[in-house]
Amino acid sequence: MARGGRGRHLGLALGLLLALLLAPPALRAKPTVRKERVVRPDSDLGERPAEDNQSFQYDHEAFLGKEDSKTFDQLTSEESKERLGKIVDRIDSDGDSFVTTEELKTWIKRVQKRYIYDNVAKVWKDYDRDKDDKISWEEYKQATYGYYLGNPTEFQDTSDHHTFKKMLPRDERRFKAADLDSDQTATREEFTAFLHPEEFEHMKEIVVLETLEDIDKNGDGFVDQDEYIADMFSHEESGPEPDWVLSEREQFNEFRDLNKDGKLDKDEIRHWILPEDYDHAQAEARHLVYESDKNKDEKLTKEEILDNWNMFVGSQATNYGEDLTKNHDEL
Repeated sequence: MARGGRGRHLGLALGLLLALLLAPPALRAKPTVRKERVVRPDSDLGERPAEDNQSFQYDHEAFLGKEDSKTFDQLTSEESKERLGKIVDRIDSDGDSFVTTEELKTWIKRVQKRYIYDNVAKVWKDYDRDKDDKISWEEYKQATYGYYLGNPTEFQDTSDHHTFKKMLPRDERRFKAADLDSDQTATREEFTAFLHPEEFEHMKEIVVLETLEDIDKNGDGFVDQDEYIADMFSHEESGPEPDWVLSEREQFNEFRDLNKDGKLDKDEIRHWILPEDYDHAQAEARHLVYESDKNKDEKLTKEEILDNWNMFVGSQATNYGEDLTKNHDEL
């Protein structure tokens, strides 16, 4: 498996798993995507090399939102710039004709929040079967695992690591953690915490535990260096490890394994995937300003943004650009 893109905010594979759960047996397959477990650890944004459009995926997702950034090549450069100009007007909250790092950070956080709540809204009706505006554990279990619960032989025989037998109690544990009033039903906010636990402080221990369970192949309750590397890279052909893998081994020894015992415990895993001193929106905002600020006054004019439009939106602004020209309250 090849290395994925730059590290970013912890993503969940729940949607993919649900798709696998609900798919006919012939269509089921093991997910092979490389896990991106941690936010991008760019401590010095100014030292990053120049990037071409192919390297801007992270910036596009942060600025536009993950779903909307998937739309490619449907606008000319002029159309993209026109839509970007309208977005800039929205970001410039004080109307002083400059976009500051703080305004960009606020915008990126709003984009992230909107993506999360839109995601919950899209799947809500699939689980709220009795239409009472709550989702009970039984509703979720039947919607997600009903086929397997009705076919226990097939369910018991699943031997893959991503077995549905293993996922059921894991989902139930996460659901209970999100269900703050312990009434076995989830409000929209509780269900949002269930689907996006990394966004909620009271769910972060679940994120750490699930990460440990995913990577700890020998079941000793720790993550050693080989397990750490295997989570992001596997040899498909014989030969030496790529340079980036050697770099990751150094990262493990120097920065992940804080007590230098050769393995990561839960506290070290939390420090790795949920660093308390790192604000990904702040870092991305700083990066966008640094790369676009021609006169180095630490703020951006609309002209400076449009001159570097490819970093902000490329040709991916279609749906989001259209939406932002309308009057919506959610952003």
